[in-house]
Amino acid sequence: MEVQIEHSPGNAAAKIKMKAGESVTAEAGAMIAMGPGITIETTTYKKGGGSVFKALKRMLAGESFFLNHFSASQDSEIWVGPVLAGDLMTHQLNNETLVVQSGSFMAAESSVEMDMGWQGFKSMFSGESMFWLKMSGSGKIVLSSFGAIYPLQVDGAVIVDTGHIVAFDETLNFTIRKASKSLIGSILGGEGLVTRFEGKGTVWCQSHNATSFGQALGPLLRPRSA
Repeated sequence: MEVQIEHSPGNAAAKIKMKAGESVTAEAGAMIAMGPGITIETTTYKKGGGSVFKALKRMLAGESFFLNHFSASQDSEIWVGPVLAGDLMTHQLNNETLVVQSGSFMAAESSVEMDMGWQGFKSMFSGESMFWLKMSGSGKIVLSSFGAIYPLQVDGAVIVDTGHIVAFDETLNFTIRKASKSLIGSILGGEGLVTRFEGKGTVWCQSHNATSFGQALGPLLRPRSA
C-alpha cells in the first residue's frame, strides 16, 4: 500500500492507496471515505476471524474492541483520520517491533501483528494508560498524534513526559519514574511520571498531551441542561 499524509501537521488525514488484492486494517471509526471496489469486514482481531481475548487486551490499551479490514478488489483508496486534531506518521516495519502509546494506532497492513505490552502500575498515578500496543512483523503502519509529531534520536538516555509519547523502538529499554524526588511534588508540578529511555533507537513524541488538555478543558464545559 502507499500512504500520503495530507494537511499536516495540524489537521492531518491519510490517503491510503491500495492495489487489487491488498488489505488494510484500521481502528474502528477511522475511515473518512473510500473508493469503489473496497469491501469492509469487521472483526475483533484478524481478518477472517476474531479473538475476544485480543480485543479485550486492545481495549485495556485504549483502543476499540473492533477492527475494520478494508480489502480492494481493484486499485482504489481510502481516507482515514484521527479523533484529535494533529499529525499522522507512517512507519515501515521490517521484521521488528514498535511500541505504540494508547490511542495512537490508526491503520496497518494486514501483515502487521498487534499485541499489548504492560508498563506497570505506576502509570495509573500519571493519568495514562497502563498498557502500550506492540506492533510487530513487516509492513506499513499509520500512527496519529495530538498536535505535531517529531522523532527524538536516543543514543544513551532521554527522559520524556509519558503523555507526550507516541511510539518508540523496542530496542530501547525504559523505566517509568517520578518527575521529581517525591510523587506528590511530581503531581503538583504538573509532570506526574516520566519515562526514561536508555539505549539506541527512536522515540516519537507529540507536542500536546491529551490528558492535560482534557483536564484544562473540563472545568470550562457547561453541564448539559435537562
